Amino acid sequence: MTRKKDDNSPARPPDLQRRRVVKATGGAALVSAVGLPFSEAIAMNKAIRWGFVGTGSIANSMARVVTMTPEAELAAVSSRRMESAKAFAEKHGAALAFDSWAKMCEADEVDAIYIATPTSVREEIGVAAARAGKHVLGEKPFASLQSIQNVIAACRDSGVGFMDGTHFVHHPRSLQIKRRMADDVGRAWSVASAFQFDLRDRGNIRYNPELEPMGAIGDAGWYNMRAAVEYLAPDAEFDAVDAYLRRDADTGAAVGGSGVLRFTDGSTSTWNCGFDSGALVMDLRIAGTNGVIDIDDFLGQSPDGSADYLHRAGGWGNAASNTITVESALPGAALMFEDFAKMARDPALRDQWSRASLRTQACLDAAWRSALDNE
Repeated sequence: MTRKKDDNSPARPPDLQRRRVVKATGGAALVSAVGLPFSEAIAMNKAIRWGFVGTGSIANSMARVVTMTPEAELAAVSSRRMESAKAFAEKHGAALAFDSWAKMCEADEVDAIYIATPTSVREEIGVAAARAGKHVLGEKPFASLQSIQNVIAACRDSGVGFMDGTHFVHHPRSLQIKRRMADDVGRAWSVASAFQFDLRDRGNIRYNPELEPMGAIGDAGWYNMRAAVEYLAPDAEFDAVDAYLRRDADTGAAVGGSGVLRFTDGSTSTWNCGFDSGALVMDLRIAGTNGVIDIDDFLGQSPDGSADYLHRAGGWGNAASNTITVESALPGAALMFEDFAKMARDPALRDQWSRASLRTQACLDAAWRSALDNE
């Protein structure tokens, strides 16, 4: 379809063969259904039909992930420029392309909206998507705790689900660590994490304080905060924070941060994040009364989907350690789309994901305020 300049209807990429997948018995096989009418194919596989807002690097990465699971299908994409939307749609097999995210949110062919935009506009899109009856998956962080509260409230009012785009919490390694926490760690009194990498391109939006006001503390520090939320006691709330930041001299962007959070049960989380590291660091240590868990890549997994962690226990003279491998057929990002599908279909699962997002953003906001105060 060729769009007129003043026509807000979606464009369908020409000659696009759209792959459709369905679960075979046991869910082990994938079957191609090329050529079926769009609505018929959707009914066949009952996948969550996704509309992506944004065509940047993270959206491209997630579009590839969507193909890994029959629980998700890329149905549409929107960009400020129709040319970009069409190119993305053709590249990733989406049926519809829009130059207006608002119009895409109204499309009957879309069940859920993935917001892969700069932080500054996520709230507006999330609220509008929820009010249009679409489930919402938002990249992180949001601009503030109030911002994410507004999105979640809109989702609840409309009877749709919300989830943030954190991957590692969906991998079975994270689930196993939490399940075995009482035995392997005991009362967890400390989480120490670091997420640092080398990003020196000042043309990247992470260096634009107007689009990404919290810089590295928002972008990378989110994962530090989420580690504390995931692995410390679920009923503990932070009650004190001290944080520091480093700024880029040319752009003023926050390129790194460090700090400590103290929680109401006496536990603490120390953290480091940054864009100015000479090597990639994704370390995590959980210490408790029964033992310690160490992970040197807590945000990633091996190419085969598996992920390791080291459990250590004992003291001087009787120390023991055990490397544990947790198998997974899919990476955490693909499992996120599977967990999202479960949440979308079962309202009873929604509060746990919203609460985790809110707690993470609350910790992040507190760390950011403290870092500003300490400048």
